[in-house]
Formats: sequence, C-alpha cells, structure tokens
Amino acid sequence: MASRVFAALVLVALAAVPLLAAALDQPFYVTLTTRILVFALAALGLNLVLGFGGLVSFGHAMYMGIGAYAVGILASHGVTSGWAHLAAALGVGALVALAVGAICLRTSGMAFIMITLAFAQMLYFLAVSLRDYGGDDGLPIQARSDFGLFTLDDPVVLYYTAFVLLLAVLFLFKRLIDARFGMVLRGCRTNERRMGALGFPTLRYKLVAYVISALVCVLAGVLLANLTRFVAPSYMAWTVSGELIVMTVLGGLGTLFGPVVGAAGLLLLEELLSSLKLGVPWLDQLLNQHWLGLIGLFIVLVVLVLKRGLYGVVVDRDRRRGGQA
Repeated sequence: MASRVFAALVLVALAAVPLLAAALDQPFYVTLTTRILVFALAALGLNLVLGFGGLVSFGHAMYMGIGAYAVGILASHGVTSGWAHLAAALGVGALVALAVGAICLRTSGMAFIMITLAFAQMLYFLAVSLRDYGGDDGLPIQARSDFGLFTLDDPVVLYYTAFVLLLAVLFLFKRLIDARFGMVLRGCRTNERRMGALGFPTLRYKLVAYVISALVCVLAGVLLANLTRFVAPSYMAWTVSGELIVMTVLGGLGTLFGPVVGAAGLLLLEELLSSLKLGVPWLDQLLNQHWLGLIGLFIVLVVLVLKRGLYGVVVDRDRRRGGQA
C-alpha cells in the first residue's frame, strides 16, 4: 500500500510541475523535469528486459538515438509532421530491434552484454559517418514535431506529452507484467531451461519483450530530440546505456515504478551537485568539478545499504507486511 501511495504522490507532483514553474516564473523547472520524464521512459523500457527478464543490455541508447535521428533527418528535409517522425522512428526501431534481438538473444550472460554493446557502437559510428547530417558535430533541428492537433513547440505541451506517454507505458507494462507474458518472462529470468521444459518458446517471449523495450526507448528518443532541438551521435554512446542501467538499479531493479524514481534521483542529484554553491571555495570546487565521483559514491552506498534500490525498499516493506498479515 505504501508503495502505491508513494508512486501516486510522485505522479501528482510531476503533473503539478508546470503550474509550479509558472507560479515561480522559473521555466527551467519544466525543461529539467521533461528531461527526467524522457529518461524515466527510456529506463522503463530497459527495465522490461533487465529487471523482469534478467537481460543486461548495454545497447538501449542505440534505440534512443534511432528515435532522435528520425526526427532530425526528416526535419532537415522539411518534414515537420510528428506522425511521420513517429512512424519512421518506430518502423526503423522495430526492424533494428528484431534483427539485433534475434542474434543477441541466442547468447546469454557476458556474451549478451558484449554483443548488445557491439551493435550499439556500430550504429554510433554509423551516425558519426553521416557527414550530410552533421557527423560527430550533430544536427540542429529547426522545427519541433507538429501533430496537427498540437505541436511540441510549446515546452508545456511537450512536458505533458512526455507525462502522458509515461503514464501510458506504466499502465501497459503493469498489465503486461501481471499477464501470462510477464510470468513467463520472469520465469525465464529465474530458470530458462525449466520454462523451456514446460513447453514455452522462451526465445520468442524474450524477443517480443526486447522489441517492446526497444520501441519505448525509441519514443524517448523522439521526445529527447524535440526537447533539445538537436541530435548527435553522443545520444547513442555506451555511457548513455550505462546511465539507463544505473537509473534502473538505483530506483529498484524489477519494480514497475523504480526506473522513474531512479531517473529522477540521478538527474536531480547531478543538477544539484554541479550547480550547488556553499560559499566555501574548496568545497564548491569539489562539488562542481568532481560531482561525478560523488554521485558514484552515492550509488555505491545505495547498492550496499538498499539492495533493492530507492523504490524497491518500499515495495519489499509492503510485501513483508502482506506476508505477516
């Protein structure tokens, strides 16, 4: 019960951010929280295969890059229709995910990690080689996606679009995880050989989960391109995939709402440490120049003390209370 109340409070707070930013005359809060929503969406997608399927993918940033480049390339040719951006992004993302998943899922463990990383690096260097679209310097986007009834030019509209998509993915994943599909996926994480002996086509289930996971990251990439009005190969870098894994683990691996908490916690902490001024020169220099090291220490402490992550602790407490009852 406590976990549901906590998740509801977080969602209500997210829904109220544009109103609070308007009251305080601080539009930066809308931009920062939109970024949190975008990465929370991508972390949710990764969590489907990582948290529930036990598949450690180091290549999901590749799908964010596909979504972002679909917007950037089409916009550079004068196509501003959001529906065209979305169709191109999801189409290419689905084809790539099917091909990559069909190859990678025939392996497991460290081999799976390295092959997903290899495919991500291949697409990264492909984006670097696209000189007509900025190459390593990136590509500015002149106009945001226009969906006819609404356009993403307004930061508040972009914010609520990301928020509604986040709610939709949370709802769909909740239904998916509680259904037979989710049970089989979790069974594969625990003992795939036994699930196969029971007659379940485990490779098919994992491939479907991988494609769904990738398409959610593609959606996040489309939103990210509209947020920054810029696309670059760095969106596909392996470090971004690592950040998504950290967000998932930090919030609570294998929990539905954990990636949202992890994304919010990590990005807010980055913003706080990189801009905090305490008035003590040596301490300010430590915070502003070495904040990544401090974040690393924080993540290590969370993993050691709260083994299930920030949100996973609340979920485990609810389960223990339910068991006692």
